[in-house]
Amino acid sequence: MKRLQRLRNDESGMTYVFIGLGMMALLGASMLAIDVGMLMTARSQAQNAADAGALAGAVALAFDNWDDRTASGPAVQNAIRGGTSNLVQRAAPSVLPADVTFQADPVNGEMNRVQVQVWRTGARGNPVSTLIASYFGMRTVDIGATATAAAEPANAMTCVKPFTIPDKWREVQTPAFDPSDTFSRYYETGSKKGQVITNPDVYVPAYDASGHPDPGYTGYNTEANRGLRMQLHAATGDTVDPSLYFSLAMTDDTGGSDYDWNIANCNHHIYHWGDPLVQEPGAKVGPTIDGIQQLIAKDPSAYWDTACNCVKGSSYGDRQSPRIFPIPLYDPDYWQSGKTGGRVATLKVANWIGYFVEYIGGSTIYGRVIPIGGIRDTYGPKGSTAMPRAIRLVK
Repeated sequence: MKRLQRLRNDESGMTYVFIGLGMMALLGASMLAIDVGMLMTARSQAQNAADAGALAGAVALAFDNWDDRTASGPAVQNAIRGGTSNLVQRAAPSVLPADVTFQADPVNGEMNRVQVQVWRTGARGNPVSTLIASYFGMRTVDIGATATAAAEPANAMTCVKPFTIPDKWREVQTPAFDPSDTFSRYYETGSKKGQVITNPDVYVPAYDASGHPDPGYTGYNTEANRGLRMQLHAATGDTVDPSLYFSLAMTDDTGGSDYDWNIANCNHHIYHWGDPLVQEPGAKVGPTIDGIQQLIAKDPSAYWDTACNCVKGSSYGDRQSPRIFPIPLYDPDYWQSGKTGGRVATLKVANWIGYFVEYIGGSTIYGRVIPIGGIRDTYGPKGSTAMPRAIRLVK
């Protein structure tokens, strides 16, 4: 009896109990410190992978093939490559064609959004393994992330070249529209000068008088006109011809040297739809040709591949060749009505086209129309669907 009482009051060995409880607490804290931190990192990595996939898909949709949204198309395939090339805990996440979907723009209803889901889950056979938590029976954890990118219509542009050509119009005088046409809408001389002629050519701007996109827009569309061969010549008079360019003074840069530099390099001034364009005095033929030659020399191996209707062989990446650049388009109606009606401001931005310069023949520049990226600026209209595309994450 006394022995039992002594054993009951004996506190020897209690240290082991506290050590055991302490170990449990330590393991729990370690699980929080190691596993939870690791899983948070994995979640961030998965989000990065989803973001990359969505952006890659939107870029391919805008610049490779706008109409192909199939599982084997460039938008889906680039989204998959973009998502799986970003590792999650040193392993590629799973992205299947069904994980890439297309959504409508909430403003204009256009299917210009690409949503991508990336997974590391038990169902896909690639869950994220735990360390300390495995001792508590939680050996793996499922990780996933979703991102959405949009190829939205741009409303501004930078790095434009200091020359402008007219936007496309509906040719009524000698249909259909071709490079040999001239825009004819107003009497240029006589008692009717400035008045609309009989059977005039028609230009409908990208926006109506209320600032909303006009579905009747007659101008260029870089996707619909992809691969169109365009020759550029210096304008020597007031004729509005698809291939005649007017030289421009950019952001107070005037004179041959500034003009030449702005062609061979990037002027970062941002131009918006409707902005006035200031014409340089003279045709600037020499500086124009010299600047274009400098662009060609920067990437001499690039060429236009008619099989894919795209640029190949560029040392900068086929979409980033310095030989691809935006050209501002001017409103031909505004120009001609100004010249015949006596208005001072005669040129204004109507849109932009992407242009890949192929070669120079004499004083003529030869190139192709190509889709090009733009800017989604808070200033001005939000962008017509016929305009270049701005790529951005929206979710």
